[in-house]
Amino acid sequence: MIKHHISPRPARRASRALLVVLVPLLAAALSGCAARTPPPEPRGLPFVGVLTSDNDHWCTASVVDSPRRNLIATAAHCVYFHKEDEKDGYEAGPFKGDLRFAPQFSGAAPGHYPYGTWKVTGIHVHTLWTKENDDRGDYAFLTVAPDKKGRRLQDVVGAAAPDWSSSPHRRVTVVGYPNEDHNPRNRPVSCTTRTRRDPDEPYMVRIECPGFWPGTSGGPWLADHRDAARPGRLMGVLSGGDTDRESVAVLFDRRARALYERAARG
Repeated sequence: MIKHHISPRPARRASRALLVVLVPLLAAALSGCAARTPPPEPRGLPFVGVLTSDNDHWCTASVVDSPRRNLIATAAHCVYFHKEDEKDGYEAGPFKGDLRFAPQFSGAAPGHYPYGTWKVTGIHVHTLWTKENDDRGDYAFLTVAPDKKGRRLQDVVGAAAPDWSSSPHRRVTVVGYPNEDHNPRNRPVSCTTRTRRDPDEPYMVRIECPGFWPGTSGGPWLADHRDAARPGRLMGVLSGGDTDRESVAVLFDRRARALYERAARG
């Protein structure tokens, strides 16, 4: 399986391609009309956004419901690197630097930040990933600080509830943001389809939808999703795939729940 890796820099190796998650496009007001019309609503979901640092963005993340209302979920390979990654310019260990979450980021560079950026204060990754580099642990939960107004992230943009015991056969909506090579206007891609267990890695679930190029790692897999007000349940995050048409996610289980609970306690 090709690993969709991330980096705050554009170069990526083929086996771990970067997954940048860029959010909904803010369309411009229609031109050529006698009367001004308001611009259409941003595409995508307010609680889905990108990870960003030093004016670079990569990987998707989404807000997950938590008691302190300050938790986001993404792929472990987006925020924790291994020794083998050093030749590609990554320092082994958790991401170092001013890591932030930008909900519903959109538009061509430098882009739009309708909800600003939220500082990541903690990175929680399972030991399956940190110690064994095992795909079964390719998910992470990150805590974020309140914004300058003291507001909590979930109170501003909403969240999806986690699902720790999902069947591998569900109707799911997956959202991701391909990198600018395939997506210069940073439009989100989404697909609603049925999942099935991955035949090669049975701890993962698979979908087949086009357009999930590098840049979509960490994107939420939302079971029974309807809209932003009825987001459904988060059953996993996008981990990788062999092509842009095939995507897989680790199905959240008791291990994911234990990691979530540790992150939720701060």
